[in-house]
Amino acid sequence: MDYRNLGASGLRVPILSFGAGTFGGSGPLFGAWGNTDAEEARRLVDICLEAGVNLFDTADVYSAGASEEVLGQAIRGRRDAVLISTKTALPMGEWPQDWGASRARLIRATEDALRRLGTDYIDLLQLHAFDASTPVEEVLSTLDGLVASGKVRYVGASNFAGWELMKSLAAAERHGYPRYVAHQVYYSLAGRDYEWELMPLGADQGVGALVWSPLAWGRLTGKIRRGQPLPAASRLHETAQYGPPVDDEKLFDIVDVLDAIAAETGRTVPQIAINWLLSRPTVSSVIIGARNGEQLRQNLGAVGWSLSKAQIERLDAVSAVTAPYPYFPYRRQEGFARLNPPIV
Repeated sequence: MDYRNLGASGLRVPILSFGAGTFGGSGPLFGAWGNTDAEEARRLVDICLEAGVNLFDTADVYSAGASEEVLGQAIRGRRDAVLISTKTALPMGEWPQDWGASRARLIRATEDALRRLGTDYIDLLQLHAFDASTPVEEVLSTLDGLVASGKVRYVGASNFAGWELMKSLAAAERHGYPRYVAHQVYYSLAGRDYEWELMPLGADQGVGALVWSPLAWGRLTGKIRRGQPLPAASRLHETAQYGPPVDDEKLFDIVDVLDAIAAETGRTVPQIAINWLLSRPTVSSVIIGARNGEQLRQNLGAVGWSLSKAQIERLDAVSAVTAPYPYFPYRRQEGFARLNPPIV
């Protein structure tokens, strides 16, 4: 397993990390992902650690805290061997104090996460979404206090727009608060919007990407193809409405190229899709998930080898889409591109 620094920080993370969204799964979304209990979770953690994957990502909103609880049980007795990433800010209840990133909410959410995880510190605490109702200075000063207390080591964001992330980074710089070193983002061959603004911002500001849903919400598993119905076991039957939108015809074109490269390399479609992401700028780690050991070992096979330059170019070409304004002139017109050449 290779390791990369998380953004401009000194925290070294594995290029693959494990997403614990299936742990303790319940409800219409997380229940469809899986329902891994503590015993099976411990086996999955064993497999990860044997492969060098020591970063485990969760969130308080995953199954109303059950994911954090199961992860805490799975790592019991080996806390020093793992890195824990968790997220907060999304609603955990119906009352106003149950959502957002106010000082009161962040302090309470962190204390609750520590209790559920059975630990006294969190390696990476990320805001799951931008809270427009709370001043960024209040958010950052609270995170500063949590870092100073030793309860949090590093801070990051997730699902921020470019201006939201940049505003937060500027305020942190101005006041001397901890800067976000990570941005957990959706990025896949079937969803490359991250490249328009957030990737250049991350490269400029030293914010590393932690990629969620690298298989496009289960669409790049190799089981979904043109002219065929969804497999009966696909979680898309229950969860498609919650995930990022994907153009079906574009998806099938991408899968055709993935199939061809799979035949050339002897690798699986998911392994190729994940490996492509690891070649992209600013990507610090790709978060993989699994319901069982066999699926996990398959996903771990995405590392230890490289796609050829020609294969990457074919995947780039088939997955490319026209950038929205104001980005498309910088891709299409020489004068614009000379001023601001793309980093990919």
